[in-house]
Amino acid sequence: MINTYCFEDDKGNVVEKDLDNGKEIPERITVKGKKYNRSYRAEAVGIPASAGWPMECIASGVHADQGRELGEFLNKNGVPTDISRDGNPIYRDVGHRRKALKARNFVDKDSFI
Repeated sequence: MINTYCFEDDKGNVVEKDLDNGKEIPERITVKGKKYNRSYRAEAVGIPASAGWPMECIASGVHADQGRELGEFLNKNGVPTDISRDGNPIYRDVGHRRKALKARNFVDKDSFI
């Protein structure tokens, strides 16, 4: 399987490289004579920035009629969470989202959590 990895030079310029994730991913590469170090920060671009919080999460929402029940469940399990009128939890930050998903035994396989 091919994945895209990011590498950054000492000036902050980022290049992307498609590599086979079945092989060892190098920490450093050279492109056109310039050296680049692997940039995990650049690879994490899909992670919501702090400016993206609070976040209403439709994917982990419930039917609007069950919103109060979800809020009570999360509160009882030590993760007080606001619920929108539509039944969607409103996460304050990454840590809050992680705890709320864990309390519900949810696993986000397409996330950094």
